[in-house]
Amino acid sequence: MAMSQDEIDELMKSGEVEEEKSPEDELLEDSAPAAEDKPAEKSQDYATLDPKLELLYDLSLPVSIELGRTNMLIRDILKLGRGSVIEFDKLVSEPVDILVNGKKVAAGEVVVVDKHFGIRITTLVDPSERIKGLKK
Repeated sequence: MAMSQDEIDELMKSGEVEEEKSPEDELLEDSAPAAEDKPAEKSQDYATLDPKLELLYDLSLPVSIELGRTNMLIRDILKLGRGSVIEFDKLVSEPVDILVNGKKVAAGEVVVVDKHFGIRITTLVDPSERIKGLKK
């Protein structure tokens, strides 16, 4: 079943947006284990998703997190060894980029969940910006 670009854009715009929380609310959530700390695929309610996209739900896409970027001279890369430090262009306090299939879709902050790293999504890329990124 093929969807037009307008239908895809409308579907992306209709996603639910979570309310902004105060720092006090976040501290309370961080102090107690929450059910929403589970992976997104387990907490997603399929009944609320568009049935037109049902065939796509089982597709797997690579999701990666970009801490930062840098350029290095080849001579400096060849000097890298155990204990070497590479400085990135982002500060510690800046959000990390969330990439799906190599395209930025969101930004977030790094969190720890049961001794594993996780990302709390803080902002989503506007759907129109994502479409512009596809044309590049």
